Amino acid sequence: MGSTVLSLRIDGELLDRLRSHAAKRGMSVQDYVVRTLIREDFDERFKTAVDETERFYGPESAGPAGPTEPAEPAGDHVRPSAGIA
Repeated sequence: MGSTVLSLRIDGELLDRLRSHAAKRGMSVQDYVVRTLIREDFDERFKTAVDETERFYGPESAGPAGPTEPAEPAGDHVRPSAGIA
């Protein structure tokens, strides 16, 4: 995979903040910015994949517990009301 040069004009204050963040991680500003862009790109692609999966399977694909309720614990757990009509 090749590389290409990207030139940016940024504010001095922003560059100082980027230098500070990069230094805390022992990185160059260039490496810090590239790593941040890669992470952002991954997050965006992951969110798109999740959205497409939900559209394909529908919102009920989250299971009986739904997206906001905790799932049932695994194992031989039986609720007291099980089998009672």
